Amino acid sequence: MTKSIIKKLFIKLSKILGFEIIDQSDFSSPTLQKELNEDLSTINQKSIVLPLGEVKITKKVNSVLIIFRTNTDVEIWDQNKKRLFEEPKIQYSLRALKSLIKTVNFSKTKYPNIKFKTIIVDDESKGENLDKLKKLIDESDLDMNITSLNHKKYKDIIKQQKNDQTFSNLASLLQSFQLGKEHGKDLVFFVEDDYLHFEPMMEEMIASYERIASQVNKDIFMCPADYPYLYMNNEKTNILIGNKRHWRTINQTLCTFMTTKSLLDKYWDNFYNTCLDRNDPFEKHLNEIYTKEFCISPLKSLSLHLTNVNSSYGLSPFINYKKLWDENEVTNA
Repeated sequence: MTKSIIKKLFIKLSKILGFEIIDQSDFSSPTLQKELNEDLSTINQKSIVLPLGEVKITKKVNSVLIIFRTNTDVEIWDQNKKRLFEEPKIQYSLRALKSLIKTVNFSKTKYPNIKFKTIIVDDESKGENLDKLKKLIDESDLDMNITSLNHKKYKDIIKQQKNDQTFSNLASLLQSFQLGKEHGKDLVFFVEDDYLHFEPMMEEMIASYERIASQVNKDIFMCPADYPYLYMNNEKTNILIGNKRHWRTINQTLCTFMTTKSLLDKYWDNFYNTCLDRNDPFEKHLNEIYTKEFCISPLKSLSLHLTNVNSSYGLSPFINYKKLWDENEVTNA
């Protein structure tokens, strides 16, 4: 009886002082009132990973703005190759949107107080394709809307390109960056329509952002895909612990990544200059930012870039591609 009373008092005192207790004998935490195989973290407050302990969250996320770029006609931009599965481009756009909806819904159940908004920048989709996208949006019951790419707005801003596809890609990217700058508050996620996402992607991105950004005490960039080209040279990297997986530091991304509104503002010239002309590499000005700021990608991948099977910028290793593809099939499409 005495031991039980002392134990209860100790647990109560630990809670008051902000400490958590681990009872390894029955694999539980009396202070958290959870089994140790449950999610022990609390969004906006603390991140707990066994056996590393607790990180107090100072970089809190209250909103996520998603800018989703679509072109439902171009098979692979600036290439004559076929994508994995060799389907019409609309199939990739629809499945990408469906997987994005699924991961946002999953995250909303875990973090109901975080606000999600999605703006779809569409590059002149045919009416029938646009109707298919709208059907998915209407069924989702999420805060999503479509805005059309304004080609005329960028005609005198972007340098003349060799073909219309390149101009449209640059214009779409610039309009997306401008929308992020105008409407973003906390996190801004720029994402293209040839990525399939695992359902926990958004949850892991948000929770890992809070943990890692709080540890390094600065805003960061995050890429959801583990690209094969990151393994093709002997670059040094640091391995970090996120919410439920490892992350590695990287110094290159493509144009699908998450960052903060403050970093978007801080490096606006880099974002803007990325879109004025086709650079070599295309993401040259974005990669310059990563020499000054943390940029990380997950191990293993949270998203799959559906390019040609031989592309070094495409398929992440150790992923069941066919399973993820089939899980995001859109019926009657």
